[in-house]
Amino acid sequence: MPDVLLAVGTRKGLFLGRRRAGTWEFDGPHFTGEAVYAVGLDLRGPVPRVLVGADSAHWGPSVFRSDDLGASWQEPASPTVRFPKDTGASLERLWQLQPAGPEAPGVVYAGAEPAALFVSRDGGDSFELVRPLWEHPSRSRWEPGGGGEGLHTVVTDPRNAAALTVAVSAAGVFRSGDGGASWAPSNDGVSAVFLPDQHPEFGQCVHKIARAAADPDRLYLQNHWGVYRSDDAGAHWSDIGDGLPSDFGFTVLAHPSRADTAYVFPITADSDRVPAERRCRLFRTTDGGAHWEPLASGLPTGDHYGTVLRDALCTDAADPAGLYFGNRNGELYASADEGESWRQLAAHLPDVLCVRAGVVG
Repeated sequence: MPDVLLAVGTRKGLFLGRRRAGTWEFDGPHFTGEAVYAVGLDLRGPVPRVLVGADSAHWGPSVFRSDDLGASWQEPASPTVRFPKDTGASLERLWQLQPAGPEAPGVVYAGAEPAALFVSRDGGDSFELVRPLWEHPSRSRWEPGGGGEGLHTVVTDPRNAAALTVAVSAAGVFRSGDGGASWAPSNDGVSAVFLPDQHPEFGQCVHKIARAAADPDRLYLQNHWGVYRSDDAGAHWSDIGDGLPSDFGFTVLAHPSRADTAYVFPITADSDRVPAERRCRLFRTTDGGAHWEPLASGLPTGDHYGTVLRDALCTDAADPAGLYFGNRNGELYASADEGESWRQLAAHLPDVLCVRAGVVG
C-alpha cells in the first residue's frame, strides 16, 4: 500500500492521518476550535503542500499552509484572500482550495462566500479576485442556498489551463474558456424544482461537480434534487438518478482512472437530511449512471443519521483507488478497494466538513 496523507476538516479543527505500511496514525486537532471547510493538497511539486482554510470565530477566515505535512504552519501577515475595497464585500468563508493540474504550475483557486473566485499563481501564498465572474451580468439575481451564497467547487481541465468550471449555490454552473476573462452559465438539462421556471439559464442549486480524470469531458453533478452526467465538459447535462433510493444529496465523486465509475451518498430529502432509508451506504455506478449499486460492507447497519457533506468524500487516486468519507456524526471511514469494503478510522470527531487524501510516499 502506498503512503497516504488524509486531511479531515471539522467544525473544531483539522485532523491529519498518515498511512505507512498499511497502518494509520492521526494527530490533531490543528487550528483548535476553528471550522475548516476547505483543504487543498498540492502534490505537484517535490514537496507536498497542505493548504487550509480555517475560520476563526474571532479573527475570521484565513489560509494557512504547511510544507512539512502539518508539522508546522505558516500564515501570511495580511489576509491572502481579500475582497478589494471597491467591491464593498468582505470574506465570510472559504469553501474551496483547489490546486490546478500540471497544466498550470503554481496555480491554486479559492472559492469563497459571498460567491467569488480567487486565483493564486504562487502556490497559495497570495490570491487575487477573478473580477469577470464577480461582475457577471447575472450576479444581482443570484440567490443564496440553505448554506449561504458560496462558490464551493472549482474544476480545472488537464488539457487546457484556460478552461474552468465552477459551481455556485444557488446560482448553478458557470464555465470559462479563456482563463476567467469571461463566463457563461452552463446548466442545460439541470432542473430547479424549487423555482416556477424549473429549467432556468441559471439559478440551479448545484451541490457538487466532479470531473472524470480518465475522460476530462465527462463530468458528474449532484444537484439539490437530481444526479446528472455531462459528456461535453458541462455544455449539456443528462439525468442519471434512476435507480437511487433518493436523488437528493450533497456529494459526488468520480473514479480517478475509470470514466464510467462514480459515487454518491443519497440523502432522504431536503426536508429530512439523513441518509436515504436511514442506511449508511455509498452508491456506485460503473456504467455512467445507467445502474447503481449500494456499497455498505463494513459500514454501520441499522438506523444511521450521519449525513455526508459536499466535500467530505474523496479518493487518494491510488491504484486501486482508496476512498474516504466523514459524516456529521464525527465518523471517518476508509476503503482500500474502491468501496467494496470499509473500515472505520475514527469516531466521535467534531462535525466533519471536508476530507482530502493523497499519495505522499
